[in-house]
Amino acid sequence: MNSQATNNNTFVHSGVVSKIKGDRVTVTLEQNIHCEACHAKGSCGMSETESKEVEISNPEVSFKINEPVNVVLKKALGLKAVFWAYVFPFILMFSSLLIASNFVPEWIAGLVSLFILIPYYIVLYFLKNSFKKTFEISILKI
Repeated sequence: MNSQATNNNTFVHSGVVSKIKGDRVTVTLEQNIHCEACHAKGSCGMSETESKEVEISNPEVSFKINEPVNVVLKKALGLKAVFWAYVFPFILMFSSLLIASNFVPEWIAGLVSLFILIPYYIVLYFLKNSFKKTFEISILKI
């Protein structure tokens, strides 16, 4: 898979349309040859498997199966995703540990800080439609 930065704000990944269902197009991205040199390949997820599938909603152009396309990703979306998936839950867990340790024994505070993540991820699940709008991926014909 060719991956290149088109400018400072976006990455373009080449792929192939694998499924079309209604207004959703699924693009299969092959393994990135640039992953070997990347310092963030362990946390990215693109280097873990041979191919990845990306689902794009409401494409502006019609596509055919096995058609080569480019998938455009904004760099800022990656930072937002890392914040909501890792940074904010850590802050939530750590602050709940500090607050709870003032009122209850240490082991209960530890359990509270772990169990505080359950409602957090439930809220994320119910907000998934708004996150899908925020984390929008574009698809372009080659």
